[in-house]
This record gives sequence, C-alpha cells and structure tokens, in this order.
Amino acid sequence: MKLFGTDGVRGEAGVKLDAFCALKLGIAAGIYYREHSKTNRILVGKDTRRSGYMLENALVSGLTATGYEVIQIGPMPTPAIAYLTEDMRCDGGIMVSASHNPFMDNGIKFFGRSGYKIDEEAIERIYNDIAMLENAQKSGKEIGSSKRIDDVVGRYIVHIKNSFPKNLSLHGIRVVLDCANGAAYKVAPTIFSELGAEVFVINDEPNGFNINENCGATQPLMLQEEVRKVRADIGFALDGDADRLVVVDERGEVIHGDKLIGVLALSAKESKMLKNNAVVATIMSNCALEEFLQQHGISLIRSNVGDKYVLEAMLEKDLNFGGEQSGHIIFSDFAKTGDGLVSALQTMAYILRSKKPASKALNCFDLYPQILKNLQVESKPSLESLENYAEFLQSIEAQNVHHLIRYSGTENKLRILLEGKDIRKLEKLMQTCESYFRGKIC
Repeated sequence: MKLFGTDGVRGEAGVKLDAFCALKLGIAAGIYYREHSKTNRILVGKDTRRSGYMLENALVSGLTATGYEVIQIGPMPTPAIAYLTEDMRCDGGIMVSASHNPFMDNGIKFFGRSGYKIDEEAIERIYNDIAMLENAQKSGKEIGSSKRIDDVVGRYIVHIKNSFPKNLSLHGIRVVLDCANGAAYKVAPTIFSELGAEVFVINDEPNGFNINENCGATQPLMLQEEVRKVRADIGFALDGDADRLVVVDERGEVIHGDKLIGVLALSAKESKMLKNNAVVATIMSNCALEEFLQQHGISLIRSNVGDKYVLEAMLEKDLNFGGEQSGHIIFSDFAKTGDGLVSALQTMAYILRSKKPASKALNCFDLYPQILKNLQVESKPSLESLENYAEFLQSIEAQNVHHLIRYSGTENKLRILLEGKDIRKLEKLMQTCESYFRGKIC
C-alpha cells in the first residue's frame, strides 16, 4: 500500500491510517529527526477530528520511544505548527490533520526545524526507516517524555496580527468567519476581534465528527447565506486545518481563487512587498490571471499542483508570494505554508486601501471559462500508457483549448480541467473526455 501522498500521509482513520501505522511513523520520524537533532524536542499538533486522539497518542508514543521530548499543543492550524516549530526551536513539527477531507479521514504532515514541510528525500527516509524500528527504540533513562502546553496559542495570535499593516484598522468592518468546525475555531475569531472587526462566527463548535461537514472552504454555501443575512462586508471560510481560504464578498458571492491571487499579488507590489516582481501559481490557474499580472509588470511562474510545489518554486526563484486557486496562498514573509488567516488579513488590507466594497475590489479581471470534472477511477495506470492518448490530447489542443489531466494525489480520482473562450465547446469536449476515460480506467 502506498503510504505517502503529495502532502504527507492521508487516508481513512482506523483503516489505512490506524494506531499501529501512526506508532511506526512516530518511531521512523524520530529516527530521521535525531540524525540532525539540536534540541531533542518535537512539536505535535492536530485538528478537531475524533481520530486525532488515537493518532496523536500513537505518534507521541513512537517519538518518545526514540528518546524525544514531545510538546503537544492540541488543536491548532497547520500554519501555526509550521510557525511554532521554528519559533520554539524544535527539531521538527508534526500535524495530525486531513485538511479539507471529511471527519472519517485523517493525515500526518511533517515539518523540519525551519518550519517548511520536509522534502521528498526526507519522506523517503522516514518510509524506509520503518523497517529499522526494532533497533531504534530506547530503554531506561534514554526514553523520552511528553507534555501538553496551552499558552502557545498566544504566540501564534500575536504573530498573525503582526502580519496586518499597523496603519490600518478593522474597526467598523462586519466580518463573517466560517471556521469549518476545525483547528482555527478559537484563534480566528480572537484575531479578527482584537483587530477591531465586528465578528460573526459560524461552525465553531467542533464535536470530533463535524469538521468540514457542509461548511468551510470546500462548501461555502452557509457562509454565503450568513453574509447576506447579517449584511456583512465580507466573509472568510477556512478549511479543517486553516491553511486554505475562500472569500465571499458583501453580496454573498464567492471570489474565484485566481482573482484573489491576482489582487493580492498586485497589493503586494503596490506595497513594495513583492519580491522580484513575480509570483508562483500552479498549472491549473486561469490564463486570464497570467494576462492580468503581465499588465501590471508581474511575472507568473507555474508549478505542479500542490502547495508544497508552489513553495518549492518560490524558494528556487527567491520569491515571497504564491498560491493555488483552491485557496492555499503563501506569504512567505509571514508563514512557511499556506495560512488562511494571513491571507484573510492581507485581503482586508487590500480592500481597505482600495476604499471599495469587496465585490469591486476583488473582481479586477474576467476569467476564461473553465470546466473541472473529477472521475472516480479503479486504478491509476500511467496516462501515457493508455491507447491513443497522445492523439487524444492533440485533438483537444487543435481546438485551442488548454487542458490539464492528472490523478489526484490523495484520492482515487482523475481530475480533468479544460479552459478556453467558448463554454459550449468546452462542454462538448468534456463529454468526449469522459467517454474516453470511462472505457479505460473508470
């Protein structure tokens, strides 16, 4: 069974990812981190899923078996783990979360001491070290320990508030926050309230099973309705671990992720914060985004899909801003990973400077029509190995249609994205695509 995906380990809790698996991962991670240890401390956080108790305790057991002192901080956003790992001088950080997935899934993400997610080579090491477990465990006085601390939430709140410009204020702004019954259910309302906003909070009562359930960044309908109901100026939806953001304007309309990337890039340039006048987006981003950025003297560099690939491209090109249209947006001056709260505050800063309502400020360009379809697949053979696949792609390109066809890194799905100027042409081509793949891998 393949254990690691594009963002750590993720799967159904108790099935693919059970206590034994987490225990082995904890020991293997301890082996890896000890090779470069400086402080003998590991930070562990989680979101609000019930299965987090099982997996967290198993991980901690594995880490202490290798001699580590483990600091457990309970439910916190993924970007908080990245920040606190570096801030608290830990050898590494581990987050127990399946992000936007439903409650029955869970996952484990690994961070290095600098706060960045560990690279493919380190992941391969941890995976291979599972075979060395018997020789890794300590005994006697060498066994590690663990402790829970609750005061770190204040550090993260101060850090996020410091990302908001000092010359701006949220006083008089009505904000709706959808916390997805996830990891930010405490910190998000606190941050916005302390910055002066009038805050209306929904989905901030996690019970272990309702994380991302009909709410949050993947299902913002409830947020849209609440924004209209209370006549808010803006609404923000986070996902389960708060590394993703979806924005709803004062009319209750969702702002497309590529439009958000565009205006935030422009805002950073106008504030003289954009490094090297370039940003990173993925191969899924709309071509209209690239045209908009070019009009403002900003270059667009494309990466593979996944926030870790966005970050890799940012580091390689010495850039400080990038994102995915799904809402993972990285301001590396403030965070080592996508941070929905940082992105929300930067969005508010742009709106305040523009002196326009969100619907005007955040809709700076029109997108080319796109159609995205997810097909359930039974297996994932190489697409290039499929019969007449090259000819199939050529037939799409001949119609001046941009395409992106790839397997999901975390689910048994084939994702098909088509983009062009004629929506009817796209709809017909999508039917052709479905017919082609349904006879081969679906």
